[in-house]
Amino acid sequence: MTTFLWIFFGGILMSAIALVGSVTLVLREETLKELLLPLVALASGTLLGGALFHMIPASVDKLGNHLSIYVWILTGFAIFLGLEQFLHWHHCHRAPSEHRPLTYLILIADALHNFIGGLAVAGAFIIDIKVGISTWLAAAAHEVPQELGDFGILIHGGWKKGRALLYNLFSALTFLVGGIIAYGVSLTADVTFLLPFAAGNFIYIAAADLIPEIKHEESARLNVIHFLSFLIGIALLLAVRFVFEH
Repeated sequence: MTTFLWIFFGGILMSAIALVGSVTLVLREETLKELLLPLVALASGTLLGGALFHMIPASVDKLGNHLSIYVWILTGFAIFLGLEQFLHWHHCHRAPSEHRPLTYLILIADALHNFIGGLAVAGAFIIDIKVGISTWLAAAAHEVPQELGDFGILIHGGWKKGRALLYNLFSALTFLVGGIIAYGVSLTADVTFLLPFAAGNFIYIAAADLIPEIKHEESARLNVIHFLSFLIGIALLLAVRFVFEH
């Protein structure tokens, strides 16, 4: 399968994850709370595993161990920090009643996040299909709890089910748009920088956005569950690395 098809179908599948939000309609809020944070912990592990086991090593392989790689990693980190600082954009990983229903702001922020994610994952596919797959898996693990939280907030904000699903899907489709744009640019320019840039994005989301969410629990049992979920996320991406190397 060509690189473009990997990017295209990867974008379609990632966008389709927006539909999992409808699960919130059949879950009690207490059940949703119990489900979301272990998924957030898992996602933080996969994002760090993707960045450290796949994306940064592949960047070094392609670009050499140059300072520019680490500059791009920090650039990716800083841009996501700036988005949160200046646009007041923060991911939604908790139950709907724990957020104010700023529904349109959530959709706009998610559309921007998904667009940047599409650029990043496409950059990984362009450099190496295996790295692209691992990057996609890490991003998908993060997308599931995010979409569950977002859809629940739209419903909590008074949106009808069909409208919430449709608008959430439109927001998610910017991932595909970002991927196609990255591929188009790669035909005439070097986009290798997207891989370390994406690694910086992943490290920021995991360390500054997700991990703080799972540190608020006072229950020892839940803390153990979250920590184990985090380790499972890391182990999954490490296992993918071993599979690809053998």
